[in-house]
Amino acid sequence: MAVHFHARQHTGIHLPAWLKSTDLDDGTTAVTTTGSVAAAKSLAVLRIATGFIFLWAFLDKTFGWHYATASGKGWINGGSPTKGFLSGVSAGPLQTFFHDIAGKGWTDWLFMLGLLGLGVALMSGIALRITALAGTILMAMMWAAEWPPAQHLTTGEPSMSSNPFMDYHLLYALAMITFALTAAGTTWGLGRLWNRIPLVTHNPWLK
Repeated sequence: MAVHFHARQHTGIHLPAWLKSTDLDDGTTAVTTTGSVAAAKSLAVLRIATGFIFLWAFLDKTFGWHYATASGKGWINGGSPTKGFLSGVSAGPLQTFFHDIAGKGWTDWLFMLGLLGLGVALMSGIALRITALAGTILMAMMWAAEWPPAQHLTTGEPSMSSNPFMDYHLLYALAMITFALTAAGTTWGLGRLWNRIPLVTHNPWLK
């Protein structure tokens, strides 16, 4: 009895039948569902919603719209967007570092420019690769400031952390990475127009 081995031809990674990749005119690849654009629209909604969170945070901290920032306590009124949060860090190995940079001018500017940049880029659908990188760094810093692994604060009080590592900062970072990988800015966004700009075309990392 002979056993025959048949060589298989590997043509690369195959997506499931319901998930196909579509090559766009600008050279990027967007993921859509076969026969519909439901997946692309879902990603677009998630992208815009995520961008709104960052943009609103910037506006509220700047003008004091009485949500997280009380009226009259905004950045334009002399308030610091970072002092209250960073000076109150009471868990994790970077407490001293965060206390030292809390409320400093460069800290406030970097934080606020980060919120504004992420909000505008996500809502408009442009520069999603840079957004994913910058957003992941910012979310990692904020994750370290809250330090979910800690069950108790340095004061001995419960930290109220719900699990050892996963929190909304990591979810935001994963979402931004997903938007970049799926060219989510090409649906209900300016992604296609942005990607056709000569500077962006010759520097794919700007897409």
